[in-house]
Amino acid sequence: MFLAQETIRRKRDGQRLDEAEIRTFMAGVADGSISEGQIAALAMAIFFRDMDAAERIALTCAMRDSGDVLSWPALKGPVLDKHSTGGVGDGTSLMLGPMLAACGAYVPMISGRGLGHTGGTLDKLDAIPGYQTSVSVERLRAVVQEVGVAIVGQSADLAPADKRCYAVRDVTATVESIPLITASILSKKLAAGLQGLVMDVKVGSGAFMPSYDKSLELARAIVSVANGAGCRTRALLTDMNQLLAPSAGNGLEIWEAIRYLKGEARPERLHGVILALGAELLHSGGLASDREQARAWLEGVLESGAAAECFGRMVAALGGPADLLERPAMHLVPAPVCRPLLAGRDGYLAAMQTRALGMAVVGLGGGRRHPADLLDYRVGLSGVLPLGTAVNPDTPLAWIHAADEASWQRAAAAVGAALTLAEAPPTPTPLIYDCIAEDEPGEEGEQA
Repeated sequence: MFLAQETIRRKRDGQRLDEAEIRTFMAGVADGSISEGQIAALAMAIFFRDMDAAERIALTCAMRDSGDVLSWPALKGPVLDKHSTGGVGDGTSLMLGPMLAACGAYVPMISGRGLGHTGGTLDKLDAIPGYQTSVSVERLRAVVQEVGVAIVGQSADLAPADKRCYAVRDVTATVESIPLITASILSKKLAAGLQGLVMDVKVGSGAFMPSYDKSLELARAIVSVANGAGCRTRALLTDMNQLLAPSAGNGLEIWEAIRYLKGEARPERLHGVILALGAELLHSGGLASDREQARAWLEGVLESGAAAECFGRMVAALGGPADLLERPAMHLVPAPVCRPLLAGRDGYLAAMQTRALGMAVVGLGGGRRHPADLLDYRVGLSGVLPLGTAVNPDTPLAWIHAADEASWQRAAAAVGAALTLAEAPPTPTPLIYDCIAEDEPGEEGEQA
């Protein structure tokens, strides 16, 4: 006879849980027979006692199997996706999903909302009038089959055990557990029926994990569990010691994506990470013979306009305006107050507290202090300079988009405190630190 308290006790005492009891516990989480207190107790036990590789795979698969698991037998190409551990100014999903679709992949991208200082892909898409981020499994299937890509939120039918567990973890100080992070991320991704996944694990002042070693540990855990669950997965450790793109804020990052896809502006760091993630997926999915061919193909669908066309078709298929790419100014409302923050002196932009910049966007109304907060999709930062830029007193360090003058002033103080000027430029950090693959050593990072 299964007793939830016995499973909790065994893990509390450092014992290994078998697959059957993990599956039974997660089935109870999904159907409501396991209480929130019991979920919290097991989460805390796992937080302190950890899980071995087999337990992590069993937990991930049990959460995946707690709801619908999609399959795609009629599709003529591989089903691929990427996931980021969260960053600031990181809208890569908005561009990479359509690029992969234009290359012949199918991308059912189950995304999330902003958490803490990081932006959420769904919040960015909510800035598009009419775009539906909450759709049925049937609608998800239809859009993926028709367009090749759909970026939406987790439905009630996909990994419901994860949804309950995460809500409890968020209020019980157990979010940072690597087994629980791994299972939470992968259960949703694997429920989408993926054949290949690339993880973008952030490193630096804007990352969730507190150190490079912790980021590396998380990357290795995700790769090990995902491959153990049958999904070919790699992870890139990418730099988050500065914004990935010049903009941070929901509507502003939609503007950034449109400019990128149309070829009006492709910031070097953003472009580098997108190509690296996409190359891993096209290669692992069998669409390219090597990463060089994959990069050339990704560049090709950008230059031809095929990726932009996929983005536009996805937006229209999910309820957004059909002319967003052609007339974004008609649909993306600007903030009432928009002014630059000037450097005020000569020097170089030497350091950036990326988390603090993310929190400045939250303070403007672009993120949530409480789960029920309504977002202001107009606000945020744009034109943020990359590290190493030489400045004079009149150089804009960033443009601040605010709802009113008082909000602008508060944000200016926060942004100014997060940016450090110095007499000499900083030593560059790698854009990509490492590539983690199952049973393979890491590959050398490339310089930004």
